[in-house]
Amino acid sequence: MQLVVARIGRAHGIKGEVTVEVRTDEPELRLAPGAVLATDPAAKGPLTIETGRVHSGRLLLRFEGVTDRTGAEALRNLLLIADVDPEELPEEEDEYYDHQLMDLDVVTKDGVEVGRITEISHLPSQDLFIVERPDGSEVMIPFVEAIVTEIDLEEQRAVIDPPPGLIDDRAEIASARDEASDEKADAASDETSDETSSETSDETSDKNEKADDETGDGS
Repeated sequence: MQLVVARIGRAHGIKGEVTVEVRTDEPELRLAPGAVLATDPAAKGPLTIETGRVHSGRLLLRFEGVTDRTGAEALRNLLLIADVDPEELPEEEDEYYDHQLMDLDVVTKDGVEVGRITEISHLPSQDLFIVERPDGSEVMIPFVEAIVTEIDLEEQRAVIDPPPGLIDDRAEIASARDEASDEKADAASDETSDETSSETSDETSDKNEKADDETGDGS
């Protein structure tokens, strides 16, 4: 099975090094010197890693046959692809390869269907599940223990305990807003009704007092 393990960024220096956006949890294994990687587009590869080092928090690679900045710039935005055994598992118990998580059904801890994982987004701060909902919309689920409580590969599902607002349906939100609007309208209607009743009562009282005065004068 082929998996994307990195994307080549811009050239660094004048000796053929490039910055790399790492897309694997095991760069020391997948992106080690001597590793032969396919590329996307395929015509640019395969590439063999000659050297690798970390500089200012970023991984720098140099490939065999690439000796200057011009050659490095020609590799920009290439995806680096490694061959991985589908049965291979990460070393850590609670770690997973992207291909293991793709297409898992996502449900809440109460059994409510959320959707299906269609993409894994690797950000500097955390990983995100891109989940396609039954209506075709997408929701992003942070892949953190507090939210993703269980990964069941046998049942092909991920169980989540989402905080309020993370996966709220837009239709439900709109409905809640409509209800709130209706409540405000009802409250306004009640206030208007109370004021009208009070006003009518005052007018009636004034008329009665006037009638009494006129009757008294006549007598």
